Amino acid sequence: MQSDDLEDKMRCRPRITLMAFALIMSATLLSAGTSAAKLVTEEFMIDAADPEIKLYVRNKRLEDLQRFTAAKTLLFVHGATQPSEVTFDLALEGLSWMDYIAQHGWDVYLVDVRGYGRSTRPPEMDQPAANNPPIVSTDVAVKDVSAAIDFILRRRGISKLNLMGWSWGTVIMAAYAAAWPDKVERLALYAPVWLRTSPLTRTAANNLGAYVAATMATTRQRLQAGAPEDKKNELMSTAWFEAWSAAALATDPVGSRQQPPVLRSPAGVAQDNVNYWGAGKAYYNPESIRASTLLIVAEWDYRTEDAQALFRKLPSGSDKRLVQIGEGTHLVMLERNRMHLFREVQLFLDGARQSN
Repeated sequence: MQSDDLEDKMRCRPRITLMAFALIMSATLLSAGTSAAKLVTEEFMIDAADPEIKLYVRNKRLEDLQRFTAAKTLLFVHGATQPSEVTFDLALEGLSWMDYIAQHGWDVYLVDVRGYGRSTRPPEMDQPAANNPPIVSTDVAVKDVSAAIDFILRRRGISKLNLMGWSWGTVIMAAYAAAWPDKVERLALYAPVWLRTSPLTRTAANNLGAYVAATMATTRQRLQAGAPEDKKNELMSTAWFEAWSAAALATDPVGSRQQPPVLRSPAGVAQDNVNYWGAGKAYYNPESIRASTLLIVAEWDYRTEDAQALFRKLPSGSDKRLVQIGEGTHLVMLERNRMHLFREVQLFLDGARQSN
């Protein structure tokens, strides 16, 4: 279902509580070890803090889950170019990462900030990119994630939850955790962004428009850049790449009609790369994070040094962990070793809960 379909439903139906105007439920039988777990999926379009902006939120949980707690509620947010469902809920061989967490008894959510996936596209994305400056900065993304968090907390009647971010999403989630520590149970940062060792110059932003557009082949090349050439196809098969490409392009009806097809994403993060971590300036203060924190990164990820540097900045004596996955890249969640990532994150989530 595309964003336009959800907007049509909004016009046809009365507003419902918690500002959600679309509710789609489906039950799917998925394999969970030797037993079958029936999952329920719900989709919402919620109000952002700014007028006229709607945010897409997806929820998955076991059908028989009746008790919702802060300890087992999780929200995921995407990186700079891919909407959340494309990386977090892409079923490869019948299983997505979102499925995996939900099968472990978690109430798990994802959100797309404005300009991504099914969330509202700012009007600048209806014009040529060069006509406007970069849109959807990290400030805006944090505000959108905050709206999603408040929605979940109200919906489940809980006071805090767990957060997970990938790539740029780690900045969004860590900044939220630093600013509102009382609302965060645990924090998982996958491929975390930190300060560059070789700062960018501001001239790097001179040619930025409102958004960027890239083919999926180009995106794959960039995100798998650290891997040996003879390993890249082993890490992500042709079938998996095609599934990822199709899912990503389906979220951008405009870009997918171009030749060649492209996925468009706001350029605000690229501007922030110049203004903040590319200039050696922290966007948030890691010492303000009080939640138990996991930093996890793959061996061939270009963010490996970022993870190590950020780990040293987290408060001394806090419950913090740094884990490295062998033979993976920035896209390890879509590669052959993805189950190592899933298990390590789940160990942190469940282990931290059991230790309290």
